[in-house]
Amino acid sequence: MFHCREKEMHTLNQRYDRGRFECIIIYGRRRVGKTALINEFCKGKPAVYFSALNASSQENLEALSKAVYSYKNPAEVHAPVYRSYEDVLGAITEIAEEQRLVFVIDEYPYLAKAEKSISSRLQHIIDHIWQNGQLFLVLCGSSMSFMEKQVLGYESPLYGRRTAQFKLQALTYREVTEFHPELGIEDQALLYGVTGGIPHYINKLEIEGDLDTALKEHLFNTSSYLFEEPENLLKQELREPAIYNSVISAIAGGASRSNEIATKVGVESGICAKYLKVLLELGILKKETPVTEKPGRKTIYAIDDNFFRFWYRFVPRNMSAISSGRMEQIYERAVKQFYSDYMGLIFEKMCLEYLLRYADTLPILLSDAGQWWGTDSRTRKEVQIDIVGIPIEGNEYIIGSCKYKNTPVGADELELLRQYAAVFKGGCKHHYYIFSKSGFKQPLMELAKRGEVTLLTLQDIYLRD
Repeated sequence: MFHCREKEMHTLNQRYDRGRFECIIIYGRRRVGKTALINEFCKGKPAVYFSALNASSQENLEALSKAVYSYKNPAEVHAPVYRSYEDVLGAITEIAEEQRLVFVIDEYPYLAKAEKSISSRLQHIIDHIWQNGQLFLVLCGSSMSFMEKQVLGYESPLYGRRTAQFKLQALTYREVTEFHPELGIEDQALLYGVTGGIPHYINKLEIEGDLDTALKEHLFNTSSYLFEEPENLLKQELREPAIYNSVISAIAGGASRSNEIATKVGVESGICAKYLKVLLELGILKKETPVTEKPGRKTIYAIDDNFFRFWYRFVPRNMSAISSGRMEQIYERAVKQFYSDYMGLIFEKMCLEYLLRYADTLPILLSDAGQWWGTDSRTRKEVQIDIVGIPIEGNEYIIGSCKYKNTPVGADELELLRQYAAVFKGGCKHHYYIFSKSGFKQPLMELAKRGEVTLLTLQDIYLRD
């Protein structure tokens, strides 16, 4: 079943209905749902769908020929091969002269790698033939750096030919609830924390009412698809997966600065920087800097992909039990009891998403929000604020704390926030927000009634209108 992506689907259908030439670029990390979106869009429409191969130019020409010929002759089993890419693109032109046609090239970077001239060929035929017709061209790719530089970039032959582009992001925590609405709030949060909003991973868990059982059967199991997913993805994308695995493991183990990561991996800092750059481009890692500062000395690295973060947190340390089939016996004490700790950073991300995307009313208009950390000049200790909301203008800030614990939060948390806010921006007006999985103690709730703080539970941030 297809879930979410309503905005993208609406825009694609709206452009399709115009009847003019379109060149749509769709890209995003692997497993994010690009192909599912395209397939859903193509339903009921005349479409030639070609998924490029990580193979030679001739093999791609044969596959493309088959896709085109099969559309024209659906009853034929054996498809002849067009002599050249000019001929097969010419066949697309002929079909599009007779009717509105969707022509999809999925995994376009594979084709561009195999046939170096394909972007120039497409540019030429767009400029001289297609732009005056009714073809609906879709170029899709998972290599984000390639799509941004070699397709959307200024030096690309295709620069300026696109009519729209979609960079598909992972689903939000609220969108994830559409897959399994029967789950409770905490399980919905954990599902988001495990999958990171990647539809492919949600589907591969094959949940049937019980998330714990699904995790044991479809992740903590050597025969399962998800068990080998990180390793397979690294092998698919990278030439030296073992070193990249070491880099991710180092970060999962607590290393956050580039020199710390290089030391743990055992490579020079300059070499390590190249590996970090690739993992950033793949969306597995992210750079973090205090929200009010530019990247620099305080920049740290963290695992951005929730699934990788979950896998590296729980699978390697339990590999012996997983391999011997003993996870059923140890799951509660080796994995589940640590979920609240694991979900801490995930909850922060959810709360940020709530403020930036879902909150109906806020005391200020936000230009940005994120973590902030710095040194208290009086105590010389580093302080960290989970959420700082930056105003579009003025000197009022949102200062927030996120607690994913099994006990209610007390008034001492507000006092601590006030101290941290003074380190961040003394003399400014601060609006305090405290998010809690398990609610709040009465004294803190009394302060909220007096308007000194806004309190939100896990239920509150999931609540829909």
